[in-house]
Amino acid sequence: MNKRIIIGISGATGLQYGVRALEILRQEGYETHLIVSKPAEMVRTYETEFTHEHLSSLAHEVHSIQDIGSVLASGSFKTAGMLIAPCSVKTMSEIATGVTSTLMSRAADVVLKERRRLVLMLRETPLHLGHLRSMTQITEMGGVIMPPVPALYLKPESIDEMVTHTVARALDLFGLDVDVKRWNDEYKSSVKNSKRTL
Repeated sequence: MNKRIIIGISGATGLQYGVRALEILRQEGYETHLIVSKPAEMVRTYETEFTHEHLSSLAHEVHSIQDIGSVLASGSFKTAGMLIAPCSVKTMSEIATGVTSTLMSRAADVVLKERRRLVLMLRETPLHLGHLRSMTQITEMGGVIMPPVPALYLKPESIDEMVTHTVARALDLFGLDVDVKRWNDEYKSSVKNSKRTL
């Protein structure tokens, strides 16, 4: 198994998803390569207390979004794939149309052409027809559209728990088994039993 993953963070709400992915991947012994868009840096200042330096320190290597000559732009640089969390509509649209104006969209394009895993945690709602068509195009090309929808059946006690579970589900798609609460028969039984005591 290739233990090298590209993490993209684009300019949409939910930078915490990308941060948690980096934290989990480091714990699991994965080598991470990070690309952060300029709008994502702006969102970072609005939504979090993270500094640019702290965000950068979570990855093994940070690549400038303008560095089209980066190793991430070459299919010969082997990775398990790329997770963009969060993924803006602009980034998704560039990938869907094959426009590779930045390293973010170029790296995603390389992942697709090499038949590796691409997962986009799209942050947008409601969706118009153009969004849906872009999502269809990426799916047809082999990518996975995974909006970060919280699993409320687990009765999360914090936003952090919801973020962690959602990121763990995204990392499932790369074959990574993160230790989080999951729906199973045992859990289902405990929920039923707790309802009977109410």
